[in-house]
Amino acid sequence: MVFDYKKEYKEFYMPKNKPEIVTVPQINYIAVRGKGDPNEENGEYRESIGLLYGIAFTIKMSKKTDYRIKGYFDYVVPPLEGFWKQEGSAEFDYCNKSKLSFISVICLPDFVTKEDFDWAVSEAERKKKQDFSKVEFLTIDEGLCVQMMHTGSYDDEPLSVAAMAAFIAENGYETDFESGRLHHEIYLSDPRRTAPEKLKTVIRHPLKKRD
Repeated sequence: MVFDYKKEYKEFYMPKNKPEIVTVPQINYIAVRGKGDPNEENGEYRESIGLLYGIAFTIKMSKKTDYRIKGYFDYVVPPLEGFWKQEGSAEFDYCNKSKLSFISVICLPDFVTKEDFDWAVSEAERKKKQDFSKVEFLTIDEGLCVQMMHTGSYDDEPLSVAAMAAFIAENGYETDFESGRLHHEIYLSDPRRTAPEKLKTVIRHPLKKRD
């Protein structure tokens, strides 16, 4: 049976449609950094997605090459995720997308080492004749967070963010963007094939106890 991260780690990928507090473990990612409006046709964000999946599928399909990854098991490539911030602001601002900075990521299986990752980058460049130098091996330890499932358009996310803010205030917490932690989204729907009102996105914010 193929391992599916969304099913095996439902607490991180399939939260309820109401806020909840969760402690997220340290995770290794394939990552690409960039800036600009994610809706821009030929922008950095669109480019980052192609680069991420190029490496993700090179690692997944390594089983068909002579390269052997120790501990490899077959799995479904995890969903696309994004860490976001607004230039000049600690919190994420939906009103001025041209000033957004992002780290687009895809979770790596635990068995993938930095050495395996470097092999995948070289292999993807060799096979695809494409530059993957923007791709990096990134470790993030999110820790204490609030999250919920947002159903609907990306532009309607402030409604869910407001619900999360009210929830944490009632429970003695506050967001912790000032320490450099970021607004996090996990994209469970393909916007090319899903109506905006049916899109499912996990929204996650960093937390700390209120003084």
